[in-house]
Amino acid sequence: MSLGLQALFAALPIISAGILLVGMRMPAKKAMPIVYILTALIAIFVWDVSTNRVLASTLQGIVITVAVLWIIFGAILLLNTLKHSGAVAVIRNGFNNVSADRRIQLIIVCWLFGAFIEGASGFGTPAAIAAPLMVALGFPAAAAVMLGMMVQSTPVTFGAVGTPILIGVNSGLDKATISAQLTQAGSSWDAYIQTITVNVAITHAIVGVLIPTLMVMMLTRFFGKNASWSEGLAAVPFAIFGGLAFVIPYALTGIFLGPEFPSIIGALVGLPIVVMAAKSGFLTPKEAWDFPPASEWPAKWIGSIEIKLDTLTEKTKQMSLFKAWLPYVMVAGILVLTRVSPEVKKFLLSFKVAFVDILGEKGISGAIQPLYLPGGIIAFVVLITFVLHGMRAKEISAAVSESAKVLLGAGFVLIFTIPLVRIMINSGVNGADLASMPVTMAKYVATTMGDIYPIFAPMVGAIGAFIAGSNTVSNMMLSQYQFSVADTLGLSTAFMVGLQAVGAAAGNMIAIHNVVAASATVGLLGQEGETLRKTVIPTLYYVLFAGILGLIGMYVLGISDPLMALIK
Repeated sequence: MSLGLQALFAALPIISAGILLVGMRMPAKKAMPIVYILTALIAIFVWDVSTNRVLASTLQGIVITVAVLWIIFGAILLLNTLKHSGAVAVIRNGFNNVSADRRIQLIIVCWLFGAFIEGASGFGTPAAIAAPLMVALGFPAAAAVMLGMMVQSTPVTFGAVGTPILIGVNSGLDKATISAQLTQAGSSWDAYIQTITVNVAITHAIVGVLIPTLMVMMLTRFFGKNASWSEGLAAVPFAIFGGLAFVIPYALTGIFLGPEFPSIIGALVGLPIVVMAAKSGFLTPKEAWDFPPASEWPAKWIGSIEIKLDTLTEKTKQMSLFKAWLPYVMVAGILVLTRVSPEVKKFLLSFKVAFVDILGEKGISGAIQPLYLPGGIIAFVVLITFVLHGMRAKEISAAVSESAKVLLGAGFVLIFTIPLVRIMINSGVNGADLASMPVTMAKYVATTMGDIYPIFAPMVGAIGAFIAGSNTVSNMMLSQYQFSVADTLGLSTAFMVGLQAVGAAAGNMIAIHNVVAASATVGLLGQEGETLRKTVIPTLYYVLFAGILGLIGMYVLGISDPLMALIK
């Protein structure tokens, strides 16, 4: 069997997912079980992987799924807890009266607040929260959805307290084999993941600093009376300031603390700085910009849901803005403590459920660390919030119930998606004497594209997110593939996987699932095509700029990692 045919079989699961999800518009809950079965059949009948190894890989995937769902549950639970405690209403109303200029409002509410929500919760929540808030502030529903999608770019790789790296990249790479290579090179798995994190943080910071500028220019072009790009230019100094206020602490956090914190801390630092600057008129345009009168808006701008700012109850009127924000601040603080304190980290890691050499298959293992994973830390903060905000039992019960419903939907999809990825990665042990599926695809791509491949790496990640609707899942599917391409070309594997993660984040801007979810929150279902035609603009900017940085980093700066000594 030729390398090209091997690569075609290896790519069939990804191609099939694209056809079912995008071409046939099949829901993920129906498509992913089909793709899982196809992957298992290819592994057994083409790669000659034993049935026992396929089952072991499936069980390994289920263990990883439980860890992912624990993080998702914690993130969504905190959001719902704050909704029922009234804190979300206080936070929303805190954004009022900062500036009358819509361009300034979007930088504060969408870019910075949306980035914070992405860092804390992830999984499409920024648009679900920011879009209705912008509509309540007077934005057209279509504009709110477009902007809500655009913020799902730079912060996404470190969204849900680092899930796309901690789970997506971690479980998307062949940890057992790579760890052995790293040990041989005098390094470690943790150091390698941190190298990837640094590469991602710096690349995102360089590319992402201009996203607020694109936001204001696209707002005035597509939703202004004069349909003018230039009206957005007047706000560019403030937009760049807003971009820097986020990406500088974001990048520094990724470099020095790790993947859990960049989006959270970047927003926590940037938000008060930008709000104070807006109130003082620093770098703001001389003339405020607004939409045309609502009576002149085209029908396609308007959603079917009337949204008003939450009315503050007597209880929430007594809650200060600091108290409303405190649970999120506690999450950030406790996460930092658990990652930088060796004693605390060791204590939390001691509570784990481990599965070693599942079904006797060497190297196929998994573990769940309920207290160390962000889900456990967030659950602890939820308990504190219950007391801090004087909540009633029925309020926390409602928050748990609503979060569990989200969990069930996500869980059913992931319980097929993650195991199929593990089957692909573990297919290297087989009776056909073939490389694993991701390595096979990588060899084919490396021989056809050659040295210019790094410019395409972010685009591949974006396509994965477009198909799967998730940065995390794209990283699971494609990290080993990107690693193998870099390995074949003799380039930095850590940087190539980093480009994958950056591209997968950008792909969220055109992920159909996210567009549908955002549109639903403002009553704009049916207009997804209009949104995608707009958000493809920043997506192309992101992947092309990141790809160019990839070429420069690989061939001009000579960025390396511990494994390159072994490659050469």
